[in-house]
Amino acid sequence: MSAFEPALIEAARVSAAWPFEEAKKLVARLQKSGKQEAVFETGYGPSGLPHIGTFGEVARTSMVRHAFQVLTDGAIPTRLIAFSDDLDGLRKVPDNVPNKELLARHLGQPLTEVPDPFGTHDSFGRHNNARLCAFLDQFGFDYEFKSSTDAYRAGEFDATLLKTLARFDQVMKIMLATLREERAATYSPFLPIHPKTRIVMQVPIEASDVAAGTITWSDPDTGERFTTPVTGGHAKLQWKPDWAMRWVALGVDYEMAGKDLIDSVKVSSQIARALDGTPPEGFNYELFLDEQGQKISKSKGNGLTIEEWLDYGSPESLALFMYSRPREAKKLHFDVIPRAVDEYLQFLGGYERQDWKNRLGNPAWHIHAGNPPAPELVAQGGTGENANRAQITFGLLLNLVAVANSEDKAVLWAFLQRYAPDVSAQTHPRLDALVGYAIAYFRDFVKPAKHYRLADETEREAFTALADALAALPADASAETVQDAALDIARAVPRYQNFQAKSATPERPAVTGEWWKAIYQVLFGEEQGPRFGSFAAIYGLENTRKLIAKALAGELLSEHEGFVAARKASA
Repeated sequence: MSAFEPALIEAARVSAAWPFEEAKKLVARLQKSGKQEAVFETGYGPSGLPHIGTFGEVARTSMVRHAFQVLTDGAIPTRLIAFSDDLDGLRKVPDNVPNKELLARHLGQPLTEVPDPFGTHDSFGRHNNARLCAFLDQFGFDYEFKSSTDAYRAGEFDATLLKTLARFDQVMKIMLATLREERAATYSPFLPIHPKTRIVMQVPIEASDVAAGTITWSDPDTGERFTTPVTGGHAKLQWKPDWAMRWVALGVDYEMAGKDLIDSVKVSSQIARALDGTPPEGFNYELFLDEQGQKISKSKGNGLTIEEWLDYGSPESLALFMYSRPREAKKLHFDVIPRAVDEYLQFLGGYERQDWKNRLGNPAWHIHAGNPPAPELVAQGGTGENANRAQITFGLLLNLVAVANSEDKAVLWAFLQRYAPDVSAQTHPRLDALVGYAIAYFRDFVKPAKHYRLADETEREAFTALADALAALPADASAETVQDAALDIARAVPRYQNFQAKSATPERPAVTGEWWKAIYQVLFGEEQGPRFGSFAAIYGLENTRKLIAKALAGELLSEHEGFVAARKASA
C-alpha cells in the first residue's frame, strides 16, 4: 500500500521546490549505490549552546529528508544523525558561562572531560549535549543523537580509523596542500589524548604502526615519548579528516554546510574518497547578515538569537525564514520578524485552495512535513456561510496594541471578541500566541520608533468626513463596508483621486496610496499598516472615531513626544 497519495508523488517528481531538488540528488545516489537506507547528518560543536544556525541546519535537512520520503513513497528508511563533536578539546572559555576559572583549568581537554560549570551534568560537553537535545525536542525534530566521545570509545569508528592510519600518507598529502608552511611542519591528522594531562595534543607523529594500530609522539614540554592506539577513543582526528571519517564510518548520504565551509567540504570529500568512501550529497547555504549587512558572528554578538526571535514570533515564522532562499544571504534582525510571521500566515491561508503542484511549492507544506494545520479564521462580516473568514495578521495586531495602549492580553482579546464573539484564546490558541508576540514586539521596537505628525488642512477635512461616515455605519459593519466608506471619502478629495487606474471613471475615480499613507502617519505614527477596514472593524467604529479626534487635536503627537522624552531620561 502506498504511503503517500499518487498525485502527491507525481507532483513531487516535477516539483522545483529546493527540498525536492536536493532530494532528487539523493534518490539518484541511492539508485546508483543500491543502498537501502538514507542517512542524513547535521553537526554540532558543543563548546557553546545551540543557536539559530543550529535550528536552521536541522530544519532545512529535515525538509530535504521529508521530500526524499515522498519521492521514494516511504519505501527507503531514513535517519537523521545530530552529531556532537564532544571529544574536541576546549579551546577557550566561553563568555556566557559561570565558574569560568573552573573551565580555565581544563583548557585543551576533551569537552566530555571538562567539569560542568553549571553543575548539572558530569561534564561541560554532556551539559551542552543535553541542551542540544532539549533544543531539538522543543521543535519536534525527529533525530538520533550521537556523541563523538561515545562513538570513538565504543569502537564505532575503529575500522575507519585504522584505514585512515593505513592511508596516512594520502591523507597528509591532501591536507598539506591546504596548509601554510609553518602549520604543515607540525601537522598530523591524528590528535592523541595525553594519558597524563588528558589534553588533546596537536603534535607531529614520529612513527606509526599500521599492524598494531598505533602512533608514536612526544610531549613537547617534557620530551616524554608515548605510543597511543588510534582506536578506542585514545586519539581523535583533526576536524576535516574527522568529518570525512565520520561520513565513511556512518554511511552519511546527505549533509549541508554553510558557505564559509565550501573549501572544507572539498577537502573532506577528497579524504573520504581516499578512504574508499563517497562524500555525501548536500549544498552550501548562505550565511546570515546583521542589520548593517555584515556577517553575523557569535563572538561579536551582532546577530539575533533564537530566544529573541521566539520572544516576538512563532517557531513556524522562523522555519519559514530558514526555508526561503537558503542560498541567498539574508538579513537576520528584529525587523524581519513581522514580515515572516505574516508571510507564514499567508502561505498557510492559501494552502487548502491549492493543487498538489502548488502545495509542494508552498513553504507551509515543508515547514509542517506535509501536514499543515488549518488556519485559524475569524469571521469578518455576515453570518454563517455569508461571513468573510480570514486570519488576523500580525501587522493588524501591532496597530491594535498601539491604539489600545495596553500590554494586557485580556484587553486585546476584548476588542477581538467584540468583533468576533465566538473567538477565544481556547478556540484560537495560535492567535492568542500571536497577540502575545505583538504586545512584546510593539513594546520593544514599534512604539519607540513611531513618528506621528499633525494633519494638514486637507487631511483634517478628509479625516473629519471619515469620522462622520463611520458614525453613519452600523456598529457591526463588516471590514469591507468600512473599507468602502473610507474609499468613498477619499474619492471626493482631489489630492487622492486617481484617474489613471484601469477601473477609474470621471464619476468614480480610484484612490491613490497617499490616502492610506496619511491615515497611517497621522493615526498610527507609521509609514504603512494593516487594511484600514479590518482594523476599524476590530477596534470598533466608535473607538476609531475617538482615535481620529485625538489625532486632529494633536494628542497622539504630544503623548508620543512625552513617551520618547521619558524614555531618553531613563536611558
